[in-house]
Amino acid sequence: MTVHAIATDTSLGHLLPGAQFADTFRIATGNAGLTARQAAERMFLDPPPWIDRLMRLRDAIVAPLGLKTPSHRKAIAANSIGPFPVIAETPQRLVAGFGDRHLDFRVIVEVSGSTPDRQVTATTLVKTHNLLGRAYLAAIMPFHRMIVPAMLRQI
Repeated sequence: MTVHAIATDTSLGHLLPGAQFADTFRIATGNAGLTARQAAERMFLDPPPWIDRLMRLRDAIVAPLGLKTPSHRKAIAANSIGPFPVIAETPQRLVAGFGDRHLDFRVIVEVSGSTPDRQVTATTLVKTHNLLGRAYLAAIMPFHRMIVPAMLRQI
């Protein structure tokens, strides 16, 4: 399945005011009944093994620097998707993420359209607070641009 990088919808800016980074990826799906939560669960709860290994490496590197690391990975709960707290949710949109002293982020998973044109869109917004947050964002960006499309393909 093909994942496309698309322009980020500027109306999403209210979900993280002052965000300095935004990107958006989209994939088509034939599943007319797919909700945003179901799409997010498929993306985050069963990532390809290479992504899971990268995330564990990331956690080991950043924990001593004071960046948050997930306390759980596979949990399904009304208030979270894997390691990410859910901030807002409708059947069409799920907003997850958290704030840290170094950076805040949001991931927005949206479903739209109907079969055969049903689509899932994943948008990432990041607001850095200091040099460590900016350095972290710069370091993970090449991986982020590979990880998000791979996670969308899990749908």
